[in-house]
Amino acid sequence: MYIKDIFNAKKTSVSFEVFPPKKTEHFEGVRKAVAELSALRPDFISVTYGAGGGTSAYTADISAEIQNEHGITALSHLTCVASTKAEIERLTGNLREKGIKNILAMRGDIPEGDADFPNPKHYRYACELIAELKERGGFCIGGACYPEGHVECPDRETDLNNLKNKVDCGCDFLISQLFFDNESFLSFLERCAAKGITVPILAGIMPIQNAGQIRRMCAMSGATLPPKFTRMVERYQDDPASLTKAGIAYATDQIVDLIAAGVGGIHIYTMNKPFIAESVLKNIAGLI
Repeated sequence: MYIKDIFNAKKTSVSFEVFPPKKTEHFEGVRKAVAELSALRPDFISVTYGAGGGTSAYTADISAEIQNEHGITALSHLTCVASTKAEIERLTGNLREKGIKNILAMRGDIPEGDADFPNPKHYRYACELIAELKERGGFCIGGACYPEGHVECPDRETDLNNLKNKVDCGCDFLISQLFFDNESFLSFLERCAAKGITVPILAGIMPIQNAGQIRRMCAMSGATLPPKFTRMVERYQDDPASLTKAGIAYATDQIVDLIAAGVGGIHIYTMNKPFIAESVLKNIAGLI
């Protein structure tokens, strides 16, 4: 199924994100997590590509397992800056062969110390990859968006213009970077609508598990931490079990508020932890 058709059929979609193993010996553990997450029957599951493509070798295989063995629509991440155009063509051909019809097309992180960027043999930006995929046809294409602006962008208006260009190149839907302040996301939706961005935009929600994790994520994403969230982390940062419970509660409150505001899709960054996804789903049962 094309993911864009899910949005046409449901008032609010709920989806998960998983990441491939970094090492071969961890592959079975990821497969187990994927099976348990699939049993929760989300609308789709996305599979990340890994920084610099480091875990990309497993992305297509895990996506195929989600879709062909568990019967859940799979969304395969594809980053382009670390791969040549020829390699991207080979990777998309592999996805076609495995029956994967949905791609989240992203630039990805520029390899550290890459003095050759931009390289004419590589796509420079996600919009170039999206345009190429759209021209070839056969895929439903998603893109990433940043409610508080991309960390490399000089200002939010420039970032929004870049996002509009990405959508005009062929994005069928967008998934947001994580955020912890709903007002920043809802304001972002208003700005998108004013810019003429009309594709579905899913809210990316991460139930936190430890303080170090959230500091790393915010440093990478530029997400701001509202006082309520900061107080929670400071109160429970030395008690991992309590922080995990508090993180699930905070994420639940975010999701309830977003659904009430009419947001059409919730994408949960599960960190490959089925019990977290299951806890959130139980908390919002009957609302979606």
